Amino acid sequence: MTQDLRLAVAAELERARARTALLTDAVDDADLVRQHSPLMSPLVWDLAHVGNQEELWLVRDVGGREPVRRDIDELYDAFKHPRGDRPALPLLGPAEARAYVGQVRDKALDVLDRVRLDESRPLLAGGFAFGMIVQHEQQHDETMLATHQLRAGAPVLAADPPPPARVGVSGEVLIPGGPFAMGTDTEAWALDNERPAHTVHVPAYFIDAAPVTNGRYADFIAAGGYDDPRWWSERGWAHRQQAGLTAPLHWRRDGDGWAATAFGRTERIVPDEPVVHVCFFEAEAYAAWAGRRLPTEAEWEKAARFDPVSGRSRRFPWGDEDPEPRHANLGQRHLSPASVGAYPDGASPLGVHQLIGDVWEWTSSGFHPYPGFAVFPYEEYSQVFFGGDYRVLRGGSFGTDRAACRGTFRNWDHPVRRQIFSGFRCARDAGPGVG
Repeated sequence: MTQDLRLAVAAELERARARTALLTDAVDDADLVRQHSPLMSPLVWDLAHVGNQEELWLVRDVGGREPVRRDIDELYDAFKHPRGDRPALPLLGPAEARAYVGQVRDKALDVLDRVRLDESRPLLAGGFAFGMIVQHEQQHDETMLATHQLRAGAPVLAADPPPPARVGVSGEVLIPGGPFAMGTDTEAWALDNERPAHTVHVPAYFIDAAPVTNGRYADFIAAGGYDDPRWWSERGWAHRQQAGLTAPLHWRRDGDGWAATAFGRTERIVPDEPVVHVCFFEAEAYAAWAGRRLPTEAEWEKAARFDPVSGRSRRFPWGDEDPEPRHANLGQRHLSPASVGAYPDGASPLGVHQLIGDVWEWTSSGFHPYPGFAVFPYEEYSQVFFGGDYRVLRGGSFGTDRAACRGTFRNWDHPVRRQIFSGFRCARDAGPGVG
């Protein structure tokens, strides 16, 4: 079993590194060191940062080895330097960064060969420390993919188009009221903010069977949604005016319709694909216009995990097995969301579709710890963000890897952010006596 786990961990480390190489080798050195948006780091910073985190945790902490480059720790500490300041730092150049992450990886794999992956040390139980680093690298890969989306110039990334719809999906689904188990105690690589499992009682509610699409969002724009403060919260309307929001990020008028630019290519929007690159305030305004609201985080998770037959919470909407390509649009296999109805095999037992992959979904909930939360293995992963001006997003996107996505996974960001691959679906109360 231990050897099987070692092989699985090594494969996940290699898979993450191959994606990092794809994203960084796709551009020349000038693009690697350039800051493509003040919201994002230069790609070369992300590259060396994933190596530095791997060195800190796997080489030094788990392995007890001598530092590879202690002198660069502060340069790649995300808490010491805001993204906008990072281009001015004396960062490793492209060749030096590649050599560094390669050297660290060799040492990390040697540690993996020698260390005991057992329960005697919580950091190593189930290979957690290695899984944490896999997820960290994959999360930065998604961040780098978002940087590519903001990059100007000719396309450098390519992927097959997402699959077409296989079934028709519309309307909303009733989720029955009652308790369910939220969070997890059993997912080996779950992060501290996903723990512990705890019972939450959720009154009956309706939730959209699919994310809000481009076509439905265009209707909101056509109805004057961006010009009517009735649909916006006070903060949202102030931001809409200050930022000059008139449509999702990357959209522009194209005759009587809309086009969007994605990874250097501008094409007409696909009406039945989930809308992407909207901020929380835009999602909130659309929901109000539609006579709905955004789901709470607990409502989202119950829709994604609750099995009404057994009463238990699954790992994923479709069951407990790891995601496969037939289940969800994950892992940068495609460079856009897939049409609604493209993944019927990934639907929940109650018929809610595409909860995993395609677009991160804004919820109405702030980011807070679960009852019984305990920091593990360091405060800066979750605890320092609790209670801030954040909204929780769930479900992952087409740019999220399967290793960093599950029914309990929690993402969070500021409500103004829309460079991320964010969309949403709506919900509403079921009312007394329903469900």
